[in-house]
Amino acid sequence: MQDDPRKEYGERLAARSAEVARLSRRDGALSTARLGAFALTVLMAYLALGPHLLSAAWLFAPVAAFFVLVVLHGRALDRRRVVERAVIYYQRGLERLDDAWAGKGNAGDRFDDANHPYARDLDLFGKGSLFELLCTTRTHAGEETLAAWLRAPAAAAEVRERQAAVVELRGRLALREELAILGADVRAEVDPQALAAWSRAPATLTRTWLRPLLALLGLAATVTLIGWLAFDFGWSPLLAVLVVELVAARPLKHAVEQVTRGVDRAGQHLAVLAVVLERLEREPFQSARLRALQAKLSGDGQPASRRIAQLGQLVYLLFAQRNQFFAPFAFLVQWGPQFAFAIEGWRARSGAAIPRWIEAVGELEALCALSGYAFEHPHDPFPELTDETAHFSADGLGHPLLAERACVRNDVQLGGTERLLLVSGSNMSGKSTLLRTIGSNVVLALAGAPVRALRLRLSPLSVGATLRVQDSLAEGASRFYAEITRLRQLVDLAAGQPPLLFLLDEILAGTNSHDRRLGAEAVVKGLVARGAIGLVTTHDLALTEMAQALGAQARNVHFEDTLEGGKLAFDYRMRPGVVQKSNALELMRAVGLEV
Repeated sequence: MQDDPRKEYGERLAARSAEVARLSRRDGALSTARLGAFALTVLMAYLALGPHLLSAAWLFAPVAAFFVLVVLHGRALDRRRVVERAVIYYQRGLERLDDAWAGKGNAGDRFDDANHPYARDLDLFGKGSLFELLCTTRTHAGEETLAAWLRAPAAAAEVRERQAAVVELRGRLALREELAILGADVRAEVDPQALAAWSRAPATLTRTWLRPLLALLGLAATVTLIGWLAFDFGWSPLLAVLVVELVAARPLKHAVEQVTRGVDRAGQHLAVLAVVLERLEREPFQSARLRALQAKLSGDGQPASRRIAQLGQLVYLLFAQRNQFFAPFAFLVQWGPQFAFAIEGWRARSGAAIPRWIEAVGELEALCALSGYAFEHPHDPFPELTDETAHFSADGLGHPLLAERACVRNDVQLGGTERLLLVSGSNMSGKSTLLRTIGSNVVLALAGAPVRALRLRLSPLSVGATLRVQDSLAEGASRFYAEITRLRQLVDLAAGQPPLLFLLDEILAGTNSHDRRLGAEAVVKGLVARGAIGLVTTHDLALTEMAQALGAQARNVHFEDTLEGGKLAFDYRMRPGVVQKSNALELMRAVGLEV
C-alpha cells in the first residue's frame, strides 16, 4: 500500500476506467454477435421450414450460439456495472482529497436532531457535514453506527480499541473497495429494523404436531396417486386422502400465509446482507476488536452467510409452489406447510442471531469508514487518551472540514487549574470557527478517528455547544429562550460523567448588557464548579472581566483584524489577552455610513 492516497486512488481509478472501457468494447462485440446469431437463426429457420433447403438440425448451432452469447453478454454487463461502481468509489475518494466532496455523498439528514447538545452546532449532519465526509458505509446499520459514534463520545478503553481496529484497516483498501461495490444498492435493500422485527416476531406455526401428520398424508397422497395411475387402484383412495389433507391443513392456512409474507421480504434483505457478510467473514483480522466482531458472524460452527444461504434455499423451495405446473403436486404433498414449518424452525434456531449480525456489520462498516478517512489523511495523528479529569491539550489544531492547505491552526490548552478561555474579537475573526474546530476534533477523537492536529491529548469528555441555537416560530420560542434552554441542558450534562466541554458562542447575546454580564458569569461559574472546561466567545469586552472573577481558572485570549483598503483582513491566529482594538466604526465609514 502506498503512502500517497492521491497516487493510489489515481492509479486504481485509471485501472478500473480502463477495465470499463474494455468491458464496453466486449459488450459491443457480444451485442453484435448476438444480433448475428439471431439473424442466422432466422435465416436457417426460413431455409429449413420454408423452401426446405436445409434440415431442421441446422438450427441447433445458431440457436445454441445465441443462448451462449446471451449468457456471456449478461455476465459482461454485470461485471461492467461492478467495475463502474469501483470507478465511482475512487472518483469520490479523489473528490474528498480535492475538497470537492460537499453535497455529493450521504449527508445523514435523517440523523439531524435540533435538541442534540452539539450536532447542529458542529455540523455533524447535512450538506458539507462531518458525517458526509466520513460516511462510505453501504448499509443502514453502518450509517446508524457511524452516526451514533459521532453523537455520543465513547469511553477511553472503547476509543483505544477502535483506534487499533482503524489502524489495522487503514491499509485494507481492497477490502473497502469490495464492500463499496458489493450489490447494486445494499443500503436501499437492507432494512435492519424490519429484519430485527421479523427475527423477534412470535412463532405463527404453533401446531407443530400437525407437521408429521401432513408429511404422512403427503406420502399417502403420492402412493394413492401412483396406485391410481399405474396399478388401476381407482381414484377413491386418492380422493379420500385429499379430503383429509384439506381438513388437516385448514387450521394452518392463515399461519402459513403469515410465514410466507414475512419471509418474502426478510429473505430478500438477508440475501443482500449475506453478500456483505461473506466478504467480512473471510477477511483475516488481527486486532482484538475486529476478531471479536468477526466472531459475532458465526455461531453453532457455521458462518452467518452459510446460515442465510440455507434460509435462502428454503425460501426458494417454498415459493416453487407458485409455479402453475408444480402447484397441483405441491398441494398433493403439502409442500407449502412443510417448508413453512422448516422456515419457522430456521427462525427459531438462527433468528436471535440476526440483530447480532446486523450490529457486527454496522460496526465493521463504521470502522472501515473511519479507516478510509485515516488513509486519506495520513498526516493526521490519533489522539492520546488520558485518564486525567477534564483535559484538552492540542498543538496545531485545525478544522477537519476546511481545506487542509487553507486551514489556519492554533494551540489550545484546557485542564488542570485553567478551566476557561474567554475569546474576544470582532465578528468573522475566527472565534466561532475555533469553537467548531475544538468540538469537531473532540467528536472525531472520541469516535476513534484521527484528528486534524499536530498533537492532541484529551480525556473523555461530553460536549455541549450554543453555536447554532435558533428561535422557533412553530413553538413560539425566541432565540434567547432557545439559548437558555440549551444552557440548562448543558448544566445538567455537567453534573454527570464524563466531564463537560462547553463551547458557548456570543453567550446571552439576546438580552441587555447588564443582565448578560450577570447571567453569563453565573452560568459559566456554575459549569466550572461542576468540573466542566470550555470556551466562551464574545465581542462584548465587558464579559472579558469574568476572568478576574474566576482568577487562575480563566484566561483571556483574542483574535485580531486589520482594515486594509476599506476591507477587514483576518489572520485567524489566537493571541493571549483581551482584544485591544476594534475596526467596526472605520468599516462602517468605509461602506458609506455616517458614524
